[in-house]
Amino acid sequence: MTTALLSCAGRPVGRYGYRPGSDSRPYLHPVTTLAGTPVTEERPADHLHHLGASVAVPDVAGHNFWGGRTYVRDQGPTELDNHGTQRHLGWKLRDPDGFVEELSWEADGTELLREHRTVAATALSGTAWALDFSFSLTNRGRTDLSIGSPATNGRPGAGYGGFFWRAPKEAAPPAVFSGTLDGEEAVHGRAADWLALAGNGWTLVFAGATDETRRDPWFVRTTEYPGVGSSLAAESRLPVAAGATVVRRVVTVVADGRLDRDAAAAHVRKAVAA
Repeated sequence: MTTALLSCAGRPVGRYGYRPGSDSRPYLHPVTTLAGTPVTEERPADHLHHLGASVAVPDVAGHNFWGGRTYVRDQGPTELDNHGTQRHLGWKLRDPDGFVEELSWEADGTELLREHRTVAATALSGTAWALDFSFSLTNRGRTDLSIGSPATNGRPGAGYGGFFWRAPKEAAPPAVFSGTLDGEEAVHGRAADWLALAGNGWTLVFAGATDETRRDPWFVRTTEYPGVGSSLAAESRLPVAAGATVVRRVVTVVADGRLDRDAAAAHVRKAVAA
C-alpha cells in the first residue's frame, strides 16, 4: 500500500492509500476528527469492498469499479469477471493539507475515463474541519459511454455510485437528517443541500458544493450499515459522451460531538464558503 498523510491545523486527520497493480481503488482511511475519533471503516465484514471515503461506481460501461458482486437485471447480484481498476498516474500537487492526483479508470486493458481528483483539508473550528473532495471524469475515448447503478439495472432504491463514505458500525445506528427531514427512509434517494450522519461522539455533514452535485440524490444507509453516498445514476444512466467531462464536488464537515440541525447547517455554510 502506497500512502499519503493528510493533516489539518497541524494534526493528522487522514491517510490516503492505493495499491499499485491491484483492482482496489484509492481511498481515505482512517479519517478522524480533530480529537482523533475514527469516522471511516475499511473492509468491514458486512461489505468487504467498502473502503473508507472514495469514489466508487458499480457500472461504467458495464464494468464494476465498486467491488463485490454486480447486479444483473432479472438475475440479481452476480459474481462477474468485470472489475475495473482506478490506477494512480501521479501527483500534480502534494502538500500536508491536500493533493491533486491524476488517475486512469481502466478495464480489459482500455482506459474508460481519466480522472482529475483534488482533496483538501480546512480547519473550521477547534472541534471541526472540512474535507473538500472534487473529481472530474473525462471520456478520452472516441465512443460514448454511460455510468449506471444497480437501480438503473433493475434494483429499485439501489442508486449508489459516486462519492461514497463508509462510517464505523457502532452498537446503535447513527442518526441521519437533512435540513428538513429525519431518518433513513425520509432522506434516502432525495436531493438535499446537505445531509448529516451523527454517531457516538462524532458528526459528518455532507454537502454538495456545485449545482450539479446538489441535484444528485443521496444514497443513505444507517440500519444495515452506516454509509452515505452522492449518487451519479440514481434513476437513469448518466451519459458521458466522447470528450465530455463529469464534475462533482462534495465537502464533508468532520466534527467532534453530536451536532444538531442548526449547528450542522452553520458548519456547512462555513465549509462551503471556505
